[in-house]
Amino acid sequence: MKISGGVYLVIDPSIPKELLLTKVGKAILGGVDIIQIWDHWQPGQDKISIIKDICDLAHKHDIPVLINRNWELLIKTMLDGVHFDEPPSNLQEIRKKIDRPFIAGITGGNDLNSINRAIGHGIDYVSFCAMFPSKSANSCELVRPETVARVRAMTNIPLFVSGGITPSNMASLAGTGLDGVAVISGIMESQDPEAATALYKNELLRIKNRNV
Repeated sequence: MKISGGVYLVIDPSIPKELLLTKVGKAILGGVDIIQIWDHWQPGQDKISIIKDICDLAHKHDIPVLINRNWELLIKTMLDGVHFDEPPSNLQEIRKKIDRPFIAGITGGNDLNSINRAIGHGIDYVSFCAMFPSKSANSCELVRPETVARVRAMTNIPLFVSGGITPSNMASLAGTGLDGVAVISGIMESQDPEAATALYKNELLRIKNRNV
């Protein structure tokens, strides 16, 4: 599978599995395009089983599922890719060990040199964190919108923005060349994940149309 943009949902696997699957299923109905399983597990959780259930649910709709950091799990599961919090220095070695095509993405900040090196090593997308303050992105630096625009001028790979993204503040990022938005609480903590996802999807489409 490949990604080109859209609504990128990051999910917390530590919540009860039935609730997790219900929320993910509703988000899929709302139009989610990519799913990432965050590296936040309860002690003793059956990671393989949870990953299988998420993949089974997402793959019915041709939605790729990525894992945060733990790339070794691609060897044992049907995961479609891995998201690295920092650009890996050994991506080519990782590709050889996994021995099948997969999506590789990174979290990007304001350091253009680091992003440029990662692109040169074959990273498939960049997700900028954080565009706005948020409780789920408190470990990220605030990224300047002009940073996103400058990276867009450097590459054609998909660019996502994350951290405090809401349908109401997305318009301020129009003109940066973004392809998608990465969301956690805005969807997963909503009483209606389907409707929340659709709001992000519609606003993203409106912004991208303005950039044409």
